[in-house]
Amino acid sequence: MTAVAPGGAGNISTDVMPPRSIANQDWADIAKWGAIGAGSIAFIALTGMLVGLDPRPVISGRLSLGYVAVLWLPIVLGYTTTKQVVLEGMARAEQGVADVARGTVIGALTGGGMSLLGILINSFDIRDPLVNWSPELLAAIGFDRGLGFGIVAWLVIGAVMGAIGASIHLMPPRIAKTVAIVVGTILFVSIFESFLDDLLEGFGLGFLTDFFYAQRGGLTVVSTVVLGIAGAAYGLFGASKSIGISARLDAMEAPQRKNANMVIWLAGLAALIIIPIFTGKITNELLANVGIFLLLALGLNIVVGLAGILDLGYVAFFAVGGYTVAILTSPNSPRFAPELPWWLALIVTIFFAVLAGLLIGAPVIRMRGDYLAIVTLGFGEIIRLLVLSDWLKGWFGGAQGITNIPPADFGLFEVKGTDPRSVYYLTLFFVLLAIYVSWRLEGSRLGRAWMAVREDESVAEAMGINTVNIKLAAFVVGAVLASFGGAILSAKVGSIFPTSFLILVSVIILVVVIVGGMGNIAGVIAGAVVLIGVLGGPKQPGLLQEFSNFKLLIYGALLVWMMLKRPEGLIPNARRTRELHQDEFLQDAWLKGEIDTDDDDSAEAVDAATDGETTTGGAPA
Repeated sequence: MTAVAPGGAGNISTDVMPPRSIANQDWADIAKWGAIGAGSIAFIALTGMLVGLDPRPVISGRLSLGYVAVLWLPIVLGYTTTKQVVLEGMARAEQGVADVARGTVIGALTGGGMSLLGILINSFDIRDPLVNWSPELLAAIGFDRGLGFGIVAWLVIGAVMGAIGASIHLMPPRIAKTVAIVVGTILFVSIFESFLDDLLEGFGLGFLTDFFYAQRGGLTVVSTVVLGIAGAAYGLFGASKSIGISARLDAMEAPQRKNANMVIWLAGLAALIIIPIFTGKITNELLANVGIFLLLALGLNIVVGLAGILDLGYVAFFAVGGYTVAILTSPNSPRFAPELPWWLALIVTIFFAVLAGLLIGAPVIRMRGDYLAIVTLGFGEIIRLLVLSDWLKGWFGGAQGITNIPPADFGLFEVKGTDPRSVYYLTLFFVLLAIYVSWRLEGSRLGRAWMAVREDESVAEAMGINTVNIKLAAFVVGAVLASFGGAILSAKVGSIFPTSFLILVSVIILVVVIVGGMGNIAGVIAGAVVLIGVLGGPKQPGLLQEFSNFKLLIYGALLVWMMLKRPEGLIPNARRTRELHQDEFLQDAWLKGEIDTDDDDSAEAVDAATDGETTTGGAPA
């Protein structure tokens, strides 16, 4: 094994050490991970997922969504606990039977958590504090064949799943990727049955629905085999071509890449315009909800992602838009009912949104960090309590809200909740407007000032940036975009209530921005699609309607995982990635011999290393 001295140049090679023996294992570490797996799988079962999702079949008569919700855990633990993290210049141990044995033991211990849970449920009755500590859960653990069968079955199933997870490291990369594609294809087509059914029916391909899905839901055995073969064919022959296209796109010169990205965006826009024409009300309702939350997330992305202002009361601006349009358009407005057209009320809404952004931002804008976050959280709750209070009931309707809000009338057509397609197209227009505004602002002088304040406010102020005005501008722009979402919501629902503007809405929107990728428009879009489209909003259903009772739990777990493993988000901003991983970039550059402590060009080497890492859009290994 060769090493490189600091400041030197050379090739770093990694020797492959002989495989570890089964006897030479860290059994304390195996026991630790087995205990973590056992506790985790029991926790998932006690949340109600195993019983609550059991009626939803994945493969009809063979596998339900409830068992999928727990069976993934020993596979993931078997894979992650046998994965080697090889640093630069370090030797790598050859993986073999010992790793499979390690995954098998950890998987068996994880499955043993379900066996132990079954014994405890059978022996003790503590259903009073734990509502899911029930005979139904005991029957699910025993596979409806008795506790004895379940105890043995979970040990065997856990061991097999753990061995499968560990065996992935022994497969050639192409085979491992193909296996992942096969499993992902089957789960995707099965879990998103309602969406695909609606889509196929809209395009006149209903016969495919009859082929793929059983009458009681879930894939048929035949369709599962067909999907597995199709996924394997793509993994073996098509995936490499897709990677090749992506590599060619990255290798293009800047003008060519810009043109190619423009074509991709236009193709996506065409799909967004055409597909809703063929889909039904359920899908269009879902797309409209995603669009509203995406509009809010794009506004918050300016505040948090670009300016670095942690605003936890963002829902206040959402409420300003909804209530302003409701008061100006509804004949049931308590005190002031001019019954303006929707588009005219929207113009007035922009004025009030700017005013709200200034009134909320001005008193607290000099605060930083946690102090600013807490104050904005307080302002968000103050707005909700004001519209809920009896003091302002004559204006906002109190707990009864404002009803009978007319549709948005544009002459040739109306936008109303009974026609989700019209709501979707109106939302799409404002989302495109928000994307364009965000894109132009990000590259402008104002956008660069926002990013300077985000990176270091003190340095930005020393450089002559008026940080107070800059942060107020971010508040105002975010407030206007959020008010658009409130205006659309009032026309869509036809009524406005204080319960529509809970502080949870601010939290969900912030999660969308963080998970997608702060400061990156494409990342925010991905976050809205993944979280709102798949899991649903605070009160809005998503594609996985079965998980509606568990969505907040999944939100929390996903957020914790993202902060630990990928803090820059699903589709990160290159500059943001550089900020989060600067220490890692410096370490990698030092190990590669690109930084010499005696060299005046070290800074250029750091920049070169940083730029090289961030072009991939992800974190360095």
